Order: sequence, then C-alpha cells, then structure tokens
Amino acid sequence: MAQGPRGVSRTFLGKEETKMRGKSLLALVVWGLLAALPLTAGAEQTPGVTDKEVVVGCTSPLSGPAAQWGATTLGLNAWASFVNERGGVHGRKIRVLLRDDAYNPARAMANLQEMKGQVFAVVGLLGTAVISASKDFFAENKIPLVFPCGGNRTWEALPKEKLRYVFSSWTDYEDEAEFLTTYAVGQLGAKKLALFYQNDDYGKQALEGMKKALSKLSGRAEMVAAVPYEVTDRALDTHALKLKESGADTLILYPTMVHAGLILKGIAKIGFQPKIVATANLGDPVMFQIAGELWEGVYVGGSASSAIPGVDPAADRVVEIVKNFEPRIAGKEFLGCYGALWMIYVVEGLQRAGRALTVEGFIRAMESIRDWRPEGMGAPVTFGPDRRHGVNGSRVQRAEKGRYVPVTDYVLYKPRF
Repeated sequence: MAQGPRGVSRTFLGKEETKMRGKSLLALVVWGLLAALPLTAGAEQTPGVTDKEVVVGCTSPLSGPAAQWGATTLGLNAWASFVNERGGVHGRKIRVLLRDDAYNPARAMANLQEMKGQVFAVVGLLGTAVISASKDFFAENKIPLVFPCGGNRTWEALPKEKLRYVFSSWTDYEDEAEFLTTYAVGQLGAKKLALFYQNDDYGKQALEGMKKALSKLSGRAEMVAAVPYEVTDRALDTHALKLKESGADTLILYPTMVHAGLILKGIAKIGFQPKIVATANLGDPVMFQIAGELWEGVYVGGSASSAIPGVDPAADRVVEIVKNFEPRIAGKEFLGCYGALWMIYVVEGLQRAGRALTVEGFIRAMESIRDWRPEGMGAPVTFGPDRRHGVNGSRVQRAEKGRYVPVTDYVLYKPRF
C-alpha cells in the first residue's frame, strides 16, 4: 500500500479529508441559516413581527348603527402608509389587519380571536359594550391594546396585572358629563335638564356624571328626564315626546351620531327646542350633514386627547398628510385625524421600543412616555408603570357654520387608571 507523509496511508488520508470537508460544509450551512435569521432574537417568536413588518389589528364598526365612527380607520391606514413610505419603524413596515364588527360585541370578540397569533398589537377598539366584552382578552393573550375608545370605568375596575397591556387617552364619560352639565348650568342658564342616552355603560356613565354635577350645584338645577334608547332602535317618536313632556330647557346627548340625528329631527317635528349639549363622540362635522340646520349652535364636548381640523393648526397638518394617502378622508377630517392619532401612538411606542421588538419591550417603551403631545395635538400625554390613562380631559366647542369653535380651554380630570 502506498504511504503518505510520515507513513500515513493515502487511503486513510482520503477518508480524513472527506470527513473534514463534510464538517466544513455542515458548518457553512449552519452559519448560513443563522445569518438568515432576523437580527432580533425575540422577533421570530413574537406574533405579528417579522424582520420586515409588524402587524397591527383593528376591529371597528365599518357597518351598522355606528358606521360613521368607522371612518377613523381611513386615517389609521393612511398614517401607516405615510410611515411606511418613509421606511417604516426601525426598518419594519406597518401592516394593518382590519375587520368589521358592526358595533357588535360578539362580532368584535370573534375578530379578536381570529387576530390572535397574527397581530403584535390591537389599536382603536371602539365602543363601550365592545370594550366590556373584550376587557380580559388582551392580558390573557399578551397583546397590547392602544387607544381603546369607550367607557373607562371598565378598565378602572381591572386588577393591575390585567391592565398592564392597555394604553388609553379616551375622555371618561362620567367626568365629561359632569363637566358639560356644570357648564350648561353655569354658562347657559340651564335649570331643567334632560338626558337622551344609549342604554348601556356608555350612556349610564353619562347619567352618573350628570347626577354628580347636579348634587354639587345645590339645587340650582334639576334633572327632569333621563330617556334611554336601544342601539337597534330607529323609531324615536316616543322618546322625543317624553323629552318634550319633561319640560326640559336643556337636552344633553349621549347617543351614536345616527341616533343623535334621529332624536333632533324627532323633537323638532313636535316643536320642542331646548338648548343642546352633546358628548365629544358627536364632535365630527359630519353631524352638520346628519342633523342639518338642527346642529347649528349645539355645544359639543371636545376630548383633550386630540385636536380639531379647521381650528387647530396641528390637526390641519395631520389631515394634510393623511389626505395625500387617503382622499376619502375629505369630508371626514375629524374622524380621519382621530384614526391617525391612534396610529401615531403605536408608532411612538414602536420607535421607543427599538429594533429588538417584543411585547414587553413595547410596554416599557409606552410607559416611558412623559408630557408628550402627539404631532402637537391635544393636551400632554403621560403613561407609566402605574398609569395607563394618558390624558383625561375636555373642552367645550360650539357648532357654527359647519365647524366647531372652542369656547373654553381644556379642563383636565384625574386619570382613571
């Protein structure tokens, strides 16, 4: 047998060479696979996150009795497109997974269950009944919820460990109703007040706020009627008659936009003309189309979390941006701006969380927000380990010729959770 160097047979040397070459090839394959993995160790294990995108879920009333509020999704998607055109956040594009819930809690829950495992976070959950039905979902599935819009008392009642996934700046209905009632009595001369309200926690929280305000006003005014309606109602003639028969000089509204238009037309038809004061939920100029001239002169709450297109320059700048990506926002600027605001919150959290994106990192990033005004809009927002209600406040606006004119500065209330 031929001998190799130092007496080693060539046959044996060939086997060793084959083994070494095999090991080298295996090492190259392993390193190639490692190099192909995302740069962030946690990203591949985080639902809704890849090396190139982050998926955000949204369930919203695109149809049904609150379909007008679904226009917020136009602004939400448009702001995501704006961010994506500029390269995304830390190299990731934002993809929105949007579903219609028709303002129905059961459908909203079905949408959320479908999103589980597909989305990194949920944004803009809309409706008190929807929030009440889904309040445990986010902690149970470790999915952040950014800017839910609905009754804050649902969140206030949750234990701290379940609340840690929630970040909201929605104005509290009870606080708002107390503020609007006090304003109506002190500035509009209201003596006899009536409430028209949705028969769920949304409207019931407003009822409690009115009662609280009147109890502090030492008999200067009284509530003469509280008339509820069901969200499925369309015939409101009986409700209108009850309000007229109460003798109220001031009517406070806590309905959807559709029901606000219906009740105003109903009371006008029977000659009832009280002063009208309305929740911030009716603060979109689309109410001038829904209610026509009946909306002129109405006093409307304005949430401290946002700003008004046509009044606040910061809101105008946001609307100008989103219109470039979504022309259908024309005529729906207020809700389009609000939807953009929701996505601005998400983007701020993603930016602060950094490239190594995880749910826990996002939560810590949101908790680091202090005295922040999103794109210059609204009152300053602050979150923290023991604070999930970023800002809670209102101002009064008056409906004048198709726009809302502020008549008070922001009044800030204590954060609720």
